[in-house]
Amino acid sequence: MKRYPDLRAYLEALEALGDVRHVTREVSADLEAAAITRLSTERGAPAPLFQNVAGAPPGFRLLGAPAALSSVPGKPFARLALSLGLPAETTAAELVDHVARTRDVMPVPPRLMSREEAPCKQNILLGDEAALDRFPVPRVHQDDAGNYPNTWGVIVAKTPDGRWVNWSIARIMQIDGKHMTGQIHPPQHVGLIWEEWAKLGRPMPFALVQGGDPAIPVVGGMPLPSGVDEAGFIGALYGEPIDVVRCETSDLEVPATAEIVIEGHLSPGRDVLEGPFGEFNGYASAERSMQPVYTIEAITYRDDPIWPMVAEGRPVTESHMVIGTGQSAQLLAELRAAGLPVTTVWMPLQMAIHWAVITVPENWREVLPGLEPGEFAHRIADVADASRSGRKVSHVFVLDDDIDPANDRDLLWGLATRVHPVDRKEVRPGRIHPIMLCYTDEERHGKHGPLVVSHALQPAARQGRMPHSSFAQAYPAEIQARALELWS
Repeated sequence: MKRYPDLRAYLEALEALGDVRHVTREVSADLEAAAITRLSTERGAPAPLFQNVAGAPPGFRLLGAPAALSSVPGKPFARLALSLGLPAETTAAELVDHVARTRDVMPVPPRLMSREEAPCKQNILLGDEAALDRFPVPRVHQDDAGNYPNTWGVIVAKTPDGRWVNWSIARIMQIDGKHMTGQIHPPQHVGLIWEEWAKLGRPMPFALVQGGDPAIPVVGGMPLPSGVDEAGFIGALYGEPIDVVRCETSDLEVPATAEIVIEGHLSPGRDVLEGPFGEFNGYASAERSMQPVYTIEAITYRDDPIWPMVAEGRPVTESHMVIGTGQSAQLLAELRAAGLPVTTVWMPLQMAIHWAVITVPENWREVLPGLEPGEFAHRIADVADASRSGRKVSHVFVLDDDIDPANDRDLLWGLATRVHPVDRKEVRPGRIHPIMLCYTDEERHGKHGPLVVSHALQPAARQGRMPHSSFAQAYPAEIQARALELWS
């Protein structure tokens, strides 16, 4: 495992892979940088690093697609893997397994660093000087309500009694140089913490962190259990603490290697309209809602800061990568805790994490003797139905693990040839994610709709299971060896 302690070291690792493209001509933060980033994600190109942003001071930079799919052949998950300290060639199943196993590891609390040592304190703006005007805050889509300072940063918040510190990602829209607003909705963790402050009638101290250790936004976008501190979880992932430093205006602690830290207070009332914003489902919704106001009181930043940006929309972006991996890991951990033999869980990225695929090993009948496939799938459905992550998809498919759910070609073949059009399905009514447009307006606004669990398990070996007509199964070993020698 190799840890990258800040965004700059991570970029050097991407550079070594050839997965960064330097954009040196002048680019506007108003749509143009996002359009180039959007194009890079759709074409599977290197991450664009904008070094000459119109209107920004010299040295201020924007980074697009910081954790999207990699452009490196054979290493599609390299950006996400490197962010978590894993090798660039790590597979989807290995990523999910690593995150799932870390849930059972003792958290490693962060290490407090002095202000003098912390890179994020190289420049400090207070009072009227603490404004967004000098920074290249991007406008991401033409139908967005304004510029969005937060698409890949974490919001640091703490309960009034200090028992829980949460680092999470939620979109934030700029109102003016000193004020922002954004989505604050329970059961999101930042929404739960804000509610505690709002009930007291007090503004909530916050810090908005851009950059730093690349694992920070990755873990901030994952669905950890309520009450779990992300900083300790990241330490458990690495096996060593990350460095934090005290804020200028509150007792919150933020990553010491952050590129930019915006500090202030979030109002206890829902005071202004936020949105619309193009979301992870791939559509530009026209919906707006009343949300609290972030008032900026201090900004600290590194010399020549880098502001990371996600051009949210149709798959595959960071939302699909991070949320899909995190939700898959949570559901995998819950299935294993229930004693069910499961190889992996994967929420296919190209399907905008609307579906989940659960694969099981061929020997599951030995682990659960006497259990029929339908009953096995029923037990899986029980866990998915009760899972916070399981209820965030519309369909769950249970397949044998001869199908790789992270390989779109493999998965499409498996779904098309094994899933019955009508039979072997369970419908589970319950809570749904309101942004999933596959549901009706009534279901989405009521946050209640069906989850469909389909099982397509094959017969046991020697009991009717058909072999693949593939290179690996349709030819004897000596013929395969000769073909591989010729191909190489």
